[in-house]
Amino acid sequence: MKVTRRRFTQTATSAIAFMAAGAIGLPARATISVSPDEARAIAKEAYIYGFPMVDYYRIMWAYFINEKDKQYKGPPNGLYSEANVYTPADTAVQTPNSDTPYSFCWLDLRAEPIVLTLPKIDANRYFSVQLVDSYTYNFDYLGTRATGNDGGSFLISGPGWTGEVPAGITKVIQAETDFVLAIYRTQLFGPKDIDNVRAIQAEYKLATLSAFAGTPAPAAAPTVDFPTPLSVADERTSLELFNLLSFILQYVPVLPDEKDLRDRFAQIGIVPGEKLDIAALSSDMAEALKAGMADGQAEIDARRKTTETSENLFGTRAFINGDYVNRAVGAQMGILGNSKEEAYYGLFGTSADGQPLSGDKTYVIRFEKGQLPPAKAFWSITMYNLPQQFLVANPIDKYLINSPMLPDLVTDADGSTSIYLSATQPEGDKAKNWLPAPEGPFMAVMRVYYPEASVLDGTWKQPEVQLAG
Repeated sequence: MKVTRRRFTQTATSAIAFMAAGAIGLPARATISVSPDEARAIAKEAYIYGFPMVDYYRIMWAYFINEKDKQYKGPPNGLYSEANVYTPADTAVQTPNSDTPYSFCWLDLRAEPIVLTLPKIDANRYFSVQLVDSYTYNFDYLGTRATGNDGGSFLISGPGWTGEVPAGITKVIQAETDFVLAIYRTQLFGPKDIDNVRAIQAEYKLATLSAFAGTPAPAAAPTVDFPTPLSVADERTSLELFNLLSFILQYVPVLPDEKDLRDRFAQIGIVPGEKLDIAALSSDMAEALKAGMADGQAEIDARRKTTETSENLFGTRAFINGDYVNRAVGAQMGILGNSKEEAYYGLFGTSADGQPLSGDKTYVIRFEKGQLPPAKAFWSITMYNLPQQFLVANPIDKYLINSPMLPDLVTDADGSTSIYLSATQPEGDKAKNWLPAPEGPFMAVMRVYYPEASVLDGTWKQPEVQLAG
């Protein structure tokens, strides 16, 4: 698949980095300086390292660059809120949550920092702002767990910023990449609560540092010539993934502990701002690079088979600690997932006998009395089809069961709570506890927002999925 490019321009007053102008010029041609066998080994490493970053860029393109995409929200350096939850129509992100209405902003921090201002929010309502850099690391958080519900103004700067902090700033947070995604999640207690969520979202504010401080704005950053991303399927097979990674690395300064890694990548033409001529490669070299990608995907798949929770998949750079396979598993299982302190994710992918789940059977997840997921905020179980990992359309438009629904669920005679998973609605009172599944393969994901210590230390155990009798 050929990577084409889209020039981005913006005239909104909140924008600072994207100016109507020409492209930045044709990229230099990268070259390969190693043998096919060496190239295969490096390509495997680069694929594992780069896949999350390329997939992250695909989502940013859909949300903030491609105005023709049905999921487009608006240009960078704007704040966009959705006063609804995700449905099966939302397909940009795999494994989306349908618990919390979202707000988003994609920050270009090259010219100057951006200030995010949060209102005071009722203490009983959970909310969070997840800050994700171009590596896909969750480098910091704002909100109930991290900074409380009293509000404040938070300055987000890029890696090279050394300016003065004005009065009125609650906290300064420095990112390691030039572009940062902020994902706001605001708890919804039920359909009748949506107007309250809208009112809160209206109080989320964004401003450039100069606008916040009332000082002259700096010169705008250069125009970015954004390449068209690959499709989800092509990301795993197309050599253009490496050219997209080269584009992204322009805005990801080299970290000291990754210099050797970046130097190895350059040996197969992955150079920031440069482009490898895929069509000009010899057949032996092209096959070696493709084999390296396949080798990388095989290692990701092997790790995924042994992964049952998200505990080691999402977090800061220090937490991931160079485990790029885990980072790639996280991207493929549910990119942009929360760090474990913010939300625990438990996967229901097989039944107790080790067999994959399928909607032509009926399953039960039984929480014994007193053993519902321990959450300081709330918990949910959400249904996804496979292999797409999207929400499942069904006649009753029910995509999850969560703790706010407990008053409407039926409790078993022994005090336990049973949740039924199947494509066919069960009879009687069991229908109240039914989570509709597709007719074919599926998985369910449990989220525990702001989990208690017993979730994180393993004291509380996630139940298995059982075939219903």
